[in-house]
Amino acid sequence: MNDGPLSATTAARSPFDGERLTLARRLRGLRKNQLAQAVGTTPAAIGRYEAGVQVPPGTTLPRLAVALGVPPEFFRPAAAPAALDSAHFRSLRSTTQVERDQALAYGRLAADIARVLDDVVEFPPVAVPEHPVSPEEIAGPGPIEAARLARKELLGDDEPVPNVVRLLESSGVIVLVLPPSTERVDAFSVGAHPRPMVLFNPAKGDYWRNRFDGAHELGHLVMHADAEPGAKIVEDQAHRFAAEFLLPSGAVAAELPATADWDRLAALKERWGVSMAALLYRARTLGVMPEAIYRAAMAVMSRQGWRRAEPGDPRPLERPTMLTAALELAGLSRDTVAHHARVTSADLDLLVPPR
Repeated sequence: MNDGPLSATTAARSPFDGERLTLARRLRGLRKNQLAQAVGTTPAAIGRYEAGVQVPPGTTLPRLAVALGVPPEFFRPAAAPAALDSAHFRSLRSTTQVERDQALAYGRLAADIARVLDDVVEFPPVAVPEHPVSPEEIAGPGPIEAARLARKELLGDDEPVPNVVRLLESSGVIVLVLPPSTERVDAFSVGAHPRPMVLFNPAKGDYWRNRFDGAHELGHLVMHADAEPGAKIVEDQAHRFAAEFLLPSGAVAAELPATADWDRLAALKERWGVSMAALLYRARTLGVMPEAIYRAAMAVMSRQGWRRAEPGDPRPLERPTMLTAALELAGLSRDTVAHHARVTSADLDLLVPPR
């Protein structure tokens, strides 16, 4: 095979898709220079392959497949690749671009798996409310009002949310627990077509934190279709949305204590499915608990080590089930789904663990 640049006509009919190489490289968390070293070529050559201006020589293609843990067929053009919009990562400074790219690549695979299953199984229709809030609104009522409207549409009352993950999935959202290799990436959401996605951190085993994370990401999907991801104001808006969504002020204000009543807080934690720290913060922001008492309560939590692990029995995490159930209902073998979704069987098992 010629190493030189391809003509537009040749590139169009090539069985190699550079975008698929980029996807595989990001899945494995590699930079171009690392992949180049693994296969005995140059970073510039990898860049040309990924840009689609050059096809890897016949001897290089198998080495790329081995280095990236995918079959050579992985690099063939996809018929209808999923489109992922900007992802709402919590902080762009706490993780590297490689780590964020890897997490997004796994999201792309999950979207491809869902697309295959969607052809044979009826998924819930996408029913995420849209209530845009300006990304410049610093302290206005927008996030609170958006949470109230979303709650009314999705739940219909001010009772505790029974299961945040199930609520997301019943609204047509793909929910995914990322593989262990992405443990430095916090929960994030992405507007994907045809289905939005919420992706959870694999290392966080805290039931209470995970529920708040899920409500936070729902806030992004409801409010921030066009907002620039990662901005502090946008993240604060999603945080305020989550607090109102999980602890609606009209229902919870009368239940919150004005003092650090730990027995009362423990009971409310069980009832509403949020941490004691979140309840204390809510009591403060709603004006139920004075600032001085709130600060003293948080100092007690720090001294007792409750900021890291609150007292009480742990609960199992809310786990996504939509993709697993769809795969079981599809009547297809896992190998068949992996083949049609253009993923390896190992990656399918990571993203949709068998029960």
